[in-house]
Amino acid sequence: MQIGLIGLGKMGGNMRERLRNAGHDVVGYDTNPELSDVDSLAGLVDRLEGPRAVWVMVPAGGPTQAVIDQLASILQPRDIVVDGGNSRWTDDEKHAEELARRGIGFVDAGVSGGVWGLKNGYALMVGGEKEYVDRLQPVFDALKPEGPYGYVHAGKVGAGHFAKMVHNGIEYAMMQAYAEGWELLEKVDSVDNVREVFRSWQEGTVIRSWLLDLAVNALDDDPHLEKLRGRAADSGEGRWTVEAAIDNAVPLPAITASLFARFSSRQDDSPQMKMIAALRNQFGGHAVESSK
Repeated sequence: MQIGLIGLGKMGGNMRERLRNAGHDVVGYDTNPELSDVDSLAGLVDRLEGPRAVWVMVPAGGPTQAVIDQLASILQPRDIVVDGGNSRWTDDEKHAEELARRGIGFVDAGVSGGVWGLKNGYALMVGGEKEYVDRLQPVFDALKPEGPYGYVHAGKVGAGHFAKMVHNGIEYAMMQAYAEGWELLEKVDSVDNVREVFRSWQEGTVIRSWLLDLAVNALDDDPHLEKLRGRAADSGEGRWTVEAAIDNAVPLPAITASLFARFSSRQDDSPQMKMIAALRNQFGGHAVESSK
C-alpha cells in the first residue's frame, strides 16, 4: 500500500522504516530536509496516487491543526487523513467535520511504542468510520506487533485518542508506583542492592511488566540514578485523563495523584521523579535533565 507520512521524528521516522520493511511505499515529509523524501506537503500529495492516505505525526494542537488545514486545501474527495499524534479526542471530532465537508475521510490513531516500536511494533488504538479503517488495515497490520494483540478499532472518531489518553493515564500511575517503591527501598539501611531487588521481580511476580524491565535497564546504567535530576514533565494526556474523569464523575485517585506528583517534581529534586524520568527516557526517548 502507498501512504504519505508527515513528521519523521523519533516515532514517525521509525514508523516509516517499519512500513517500508513490510513492503509498503512510504513517501515522507518533514520540515527537516535531511529527513524528508519531498520538499513540501504539496510535493508529498503529488507523489501519491488517489485515493490517497496521509498519516500525520506532528505535535498536538497548533502544529496538527496547521497540517490538517493545509491538507484540506490540497487533498481530493475520498482521500483519508490519519492523525497518529497525541491529539485530544475533541480535536478529532473537529478535524473530521472539517475534512468531511470536502469529502475527505478522517481516522484518529493512538500510537504507543516509543523508541522501541520499530523493533517490537506499535500498539494502535483507532477511531473512525469502518470504511476508512478497513482501507488502512494493511498499514495497521504492518505497524502493530506480531500476534493477535496490539490493535483495536476502538469506536467512532475520537475513540482512538481517548483510549490512548486513558492508556497514558494508567502509565502515569504505574510509573509512580514503581518510583515510590524504589525510593523506599533506597531509603532503608537493610536493603543492600535495590537494583537486584527490582531485577528479582522480573520473573514470577504479579508486578512484572515491561516498565519494570525498563526500570532495571535504567538502574543498570545508573544504579542509584545519581546522574538524573528528579524532575519529570507531563505531556498533556495525564491532565486530559483527569479532566475527562471530572466531566464523567469517575474517581481516578491513583492517576490523579501521579499527575500531581509530576507537578511536585518541579519544585524540588524528587528521588521518585528520578525513576519516572529514567522510565520515560527508556521507553520513549524523552529528554532527561542532568543532576549537575
